Amino acid sequence: MRLPLFALFAFIFFNPTALLAANLKISHQFPGGTLEVGDFRDRLCRKFAAALEARSKGALTATVYPGSSLMKVNAQFSAMRKGALDLTLLPIANAAGGEVPEVNIGLMPGLVTSYEQGLAWKNAPIGRELSALLAEKGVIIVSWIWQAGGVASRNKAILEPADAKGLKIRGGSREMDLALKATGAAVVSLPSNEIYAGLQTGAIDAALTSSTSLISFHLEENASHLTTGRGHAYWFMFEPLMISKKIFEALPQDQQQLILSVGTELEAFALEAAKADDQKVAEVYAKAGAKVYDLSAQTVGHWREIARGTAWKDYAEKGPRFAKLIQLAEAVP
Repeated sequence: MRLPLFALFAFIFFNPTALLAANLKISHQFPGGTLEVGDFRDRLCRKFAAALEARSKGALTATVYPGSSLMKVNAQFSAMRKGALDLTLLPIANAAGGEVPEVNIGLMPGLVTSYEQGLAWKNAPIGRELSALLAEKGVIIVSWIWQAGGVASRNKAILEPADAKGLKIRGGSREMDLALKATGAAVVSLPSNEIYAGLQTGAIDAALTSSTSLISFHLEENASHLTTGRGHAYWFMFEPLMISKKIFEALPQDQQQLILSVGTELEAFALEAAKADDQKVAEVYAKAGAKVYDLSAQTVGHWREIARGTAWKDYAEKGPRFAKLIQLAEAVP
């Protein structure tokens, strides 16, 4: 039986989260797909939305807006902090680092060199400190997601630091850019959904980005060389699914717990999908005619030493909290 109109208004008045909880908006910058096909970050968001609806019996739903269709990349983090956006899956360092520079630790070259190390952050002191920082800024981490990255380049392979000299390169974060500058490269700042045009026009000679973005944005169409992140990598991106603290705290407690539970469960999916893309990207580029290279542990060490003397040092010198964060991150084996 339907509620009388006055009863419905009374319910909404005394339960202001009723309308808010009806449908959450999830924005991201990556290509859209389906639950089973496409960029795994889009698929994760869709799986998240489907699980919320199923387990809440329709009381809590979510709509996914891929490809920056809801709002521009660089507006998402600020909007989420203000409660103007509900959730986003975001490369946190290159999209939020200007606003909250502490999060640039999420793409610190050479600091994380394996998925296991990155995922260990969540339950380590570094994870608690980073979560507390983001909560202070109005954001709550829902899923901890890490991705390895590689380099797509137009005319020359980039493996050792010396290979980058004289090239225009998109690094993906201020910290990666500092390391690249130390090699003699010229850095160019671009969001991942603009790399294709940059390579196509020659505005950049090479780009570092995640394996998934190397595939999803079809960069193999403009690159003749690929350095993969499989096996060994110095480029790992923290790319979490996050929710606005204002939105989260306005929801009933059972829905808050549901959001966090589903987010945690999807971390296993993200890990396997990211690892699969590290392998798949090599196959995609080889098929397109590009030359494919893997890094050695020794080469990763060379990049790590450059990063330690440039990006790590610069970050730690910004203040006590920065120094604490990088110290805590270094302590994770």
